[in-house]
Amino acid sequence: MLKIAITGPESTGKSTLAEQLARHYDTVWVPEYARTYVGNLGRPYTLADIEAIAHGQLALEQEMQQQAKKVLFSDTDLLVLKIWSEHAFGHCPAWILEKLKQQNYNLCLLMGVDLPWEPDPQREHPHLRSFFYDWYKRELQALEVPFVEILGQQEERLQLACRHVDALLTK
Repeated sequence: MLKIAITGPESTGKSTLAEQLARHYDTVWVPEYARTYVGNLGRPYTLADIEAIAHGQLALEQEMQQQAKKVLFSDTDLLVLKIWSEHAFGHCPAWILEKLKQQNYNLCLLMGVDLPWEPDPQREHPHLRSFFYDWYKRELQALEVPFVEILGQQEERLQLACRHVDALLTK
């Protein structure tokens, strides 16, 4: 099973690309668990909530992997939760950091910040997208995981991502 994580700052098209790729490859994608969790919270999130989201994301990925055909696309990964936690609370729980090191994605797609910001009640930092993008890139390099930067408008992003996925599928 080929596993692809889509990562990067908020409002960069992660969910859109995950859905497009799943449709293109006739498979399923793992939605971002945090969207539903935070959407139903009714109060500001806490560090304990980020931990609950991490558990929920991992469980959802396990569940969706059973339904996937050849490739699974994840609309987020533990790197998102690490950066979110460190930015919001100054640190990340050790178990999330350990699980992050154990992630076994064949490829991470790092979404660029060249798309227009789309307001959403769960999005917090429209003015910090470049700051976060650089942070994601540094973290991916430090983790030494295979990643590619996905830039351009929607159709360009899909074509670029498909080229990289096709290259892995033909290996």
